[in-house]
Amino acid sequence: MPAVTPDQLLERLSKGKAIPGVLLLGSDAYLREMCRKKIAGTYVNEASRDWGIKRFSADEDELSDILGQAQTSPMLAPLQVIFVSDVEAWERLGEDSRDVLVKHLSEYLGNPAPFTILVFEAAALDQRMRLAKTLAEKMVVVSVELSTDPGERTRLAIPLVFQMARELGVELERDAAEELCGILNGQLAAIHTEIEKLAAYAGERRKITRADVDLLVVSAQKYDVWELTEMLAARQPSRALEFLDSLLREGEAPVQLLGAMAWMYRKLLEAQELPAGTTGWQAVSRLSMRPRAAELAVEQSRKFPRIQLTSGLQALFEADNRLKSGGPSRAVMEFLVAQLASPGKAFVGQA
Repeated sequence: MPAVTPDQLLERLSKGKAIPGVLLLGSDAYLREMCRKKIAGTYVNEASRDWGIKRFSADEDELSDILGQAQTSPMLAPLQVIFVSDVEAWERLGEDSRDVLVKHLSEYLGNPAPFTILVFEAAALDQRMRLAKTLAEKMVVVSVELSTDPGERTRLAIPLVFQMARELGVELERDAAEELCGILNGQLAAIHTEIEKLAAYAGERRKITRADVDLLVVSAQKYDVWELTEMLAARQPSRALEFLDSLLREGEAPVQLLGAMAWMYRKLLEAQELPAGTTGWQAVSRLSMRPRAAELAVEQSRKFPRIQLTSGLQALFEADNRLKSGGPSRAVMEFLVAQLASPGKAFVGQA
């Protein structure tokens, strides 16, 4: 059964259709939490949450305990929802143990308890293994991932960002939403956190502008990455790694730094496409940037061969996937910066 989107899941829930088993597959924390809340709210009323919602971890709890709870009628609630996180841990079992686990799961999902909605959660599963195939066959699989491509994810995030703002009681200008999604790499959880801060800052005005975003969210990050650009253009890995270390020690979040770098590379490519002799002021409207940032983009774009920028975007894409797959953030960022500053002409695909 092909994966459905969170919106398709919500539509199905709104129609009251029974869903004995759901697999939330993907790494977007915001979409996953949105689905959790909707599933819980659909099947268990607020007064019964203490009895009707149970949580387990596949990494820490035995399958027998999880299925035992699933087959136990809930107290003081007609239905129960059981959330099971870290399902990818089952892939790390030995082959014999994994086969037994899949057998028991398949037997339960073939005849699920009518009073239980079982919700599994995994960032990623190996689709070649029997575990993933069994879950896909017997559960509703929901893709809690906008896209693995950062550019596409940024585009798809924009409607959800407007929804976040409405839920927080504020209006969000279109260019402010685009700026947030671009600089934060379409990472919805990070965007939601920033909108909460921006809503508090806007106060009674109840409107978030591009100027607010520039002031509170991205200004420092943008100019940090422009400074880093000098080192990457000059192919100076030692300086770039020292600069990265200082940013991380100062508390810069790797996912936000990665988003700022991806934003920078896209702007450099756009700047290279401008007619020769274009000034920073002339580039403002073309690049949708503030005057000083547009000036920096035009100036820095002249220092990069185009192949270095396109290869850099690919390296950023691969680093994004490694971060989202749970790779050690500092190691991922250090490897990325070393790649981007490498004296070699082509580095895409190197390990």
